[in-house]
Amino acid sequence: MNRRQFLQFNALSIASIGMVYATQSHNGHNMHNMNMGHMNHNPKNTKDIYTDFISLESENMPLLDASQIPQNQSLKKLQLLKNQSKSKNSFKAKIEIIEKELEIAKGKKTRFYTYNGLIPGPKIEVYEGDEVEIEVINHLNEETTIHWHGLEIPPEQDGNPHDPIKPHQSRIYKFTIPQNSAGTYWYHPHPHYITGKQVYMGLAGAFVVKAKQDSLSHLQEQDWIISDLRLDKNAQIPQNTLTDWLNGREGELVLINGQLNPQITIDKEQRIRIYNMCAARYLNLKIENAEFILVGTDCGLIEKPITKDTLFLSPASRVEIILKPTKQGESKLYTTYYDRDKMMVEKSQEPQRIDLATLSIKEFINTIPEILRELPKLKKATSTKEVVFSEDHMQMHGISKKTQEEIKIALASMFLQNGKTYKLDRIDLQSKVGEVETWIITNKSHMDHPFHIHGTHFEVISSTYQKKKTKPEFRALYDTINLRPGETLELQIVQKYKGLRMYHCHILEHEDLGMMGNLEVI
Repeated sequence: MNRRQFLQFNALSIASIGMVYATQSHNGHNMHNMNMGHMNHNPKNTKDIYTDFISLESENMPLLDASQIPQNQSLKKLQLLKNQSKSKNSFKAKIEIIEKELEIAKGKKTRFYTYNGLIPGPKIEVYEGDEVEIEVINHLNEETTIHWHGLEIPPEQDGNPHDPIKPHQSRIYKFTIPQNSAGTYWYHPHPHYITGKQVYMGLAGAFVVKAKQDSLSHLQEQDWIISDLRLDKNAQIPQNTLTDWLNGREGELVLINGQLNPQITIDKEQRIRIYNMCAARYLNLKIENAEFILVGTDCGLIEKPITKDTLFLSPASRVEIILKPTKQGESKLYTTYYDRDKMMVEKSQEPQRIDLATLSIKEFINTIPEILRELPKLKKATSTKEVVFSEDHMQMHGISKKTQEEIKIALASMFLQNGKTYKLDRIDLQSKVGEVETWIITNKSHMDHPFHIHGTHFEVISSTYQKKKTKPEFRALYDTINLRPGETLELQIVQKYKGLRMYHCHILEHEDLGMMGNLEVI
């Protein structure tokens, strides 16, 4: 029996147990005591492992028929978060986090968590140098935060799980947008244990930082937020199955700007920002009769435009592109299957193609400059950090004989970073402000894991995969990067603020299960 067969065999055993214990109501979401985050996550001391956040919904629950959801409607623009400030270079706004019933399926209301009642949340648009002040009011019956994903801002303003907004309380986030940080970012919750839940319940939104002038500022813009959603037969959002915890949750409905299979018109050359806001879904984007001209990654423009026929986006990644038609007429935007060696899932059962939208591209006049920006030269690193993703599958041994709580303990002990599961009060690594560091990230697990670090941008220096070391195709800045099984990435990172930072797998269920660490910057 090879390793993958072993994993699938044991995972199927878990599934059979998980279905027996899947008795939780779709409407009853787990609450938890945040103080449990200070316990020691040591499999040898199982009474100290907190598992109340782990659900085991049935794998066989009836799902909503997609035909009940309106399709082929014109793509809606994202609603902008209103700037209440009258001062120059100032952005002031309010975000209310509130449960709201929205009609996604015809004649049925779905309960979501929302930012200002919207799915996705309102788009925040600011400029380099702006002073930002956002009041966040938490109307939920559980703690939350807002993490400003990718922004280079002080840690105490970045929505760490150490600094939650209590139920029915509020806080004000205040920070300055750095110069030379124009890019395509997003915001989402980051509470301890339940980040994945709050995102699949609807909490996510776009955050765009603009320069007063850049090489593509003459172009009109579109935003394509790609997310996925699971609805049961009653159009409610169910909790995670065991498969979701093992692989990361992938909702069966894949949406753009909250819509299923919309119609998108591009009547002139446009700058399009694409966001993968899925908890775990990988995207291999293609368009019939058109090419992607890649002009930007997570953290801004790349140096030169690059033509591609496929865009690969791991969870939390973003790109900026311009579409170039190769043939007139309507085209389909779709994603193809990416094999990340999931457990409990046969490749033959996976959809090989999911259509996302119908596009009408009417015009292309090439006004893209040959040089988009010049990235600063890399500096010599004076410190090295190492991070290893791994999975302890021995926790699954004999799982078919275990109780529900033992199954949860096995899950909470499975996903490791540097051989440990996450502790809220443990410092895992330490860096110095302004020091140029080499981070060596290795994936010793059997499946892909996207690495994300808070509060800074990084550049990929090299990849070592299947004993072959290569350099990137082009220079770019990122805050999230995927690692294939057995791959090692070498990154250059500089932290600019003192305080506590997180680094973790951005498959949100793996993050919640402990594939995360604390970095102290001194």
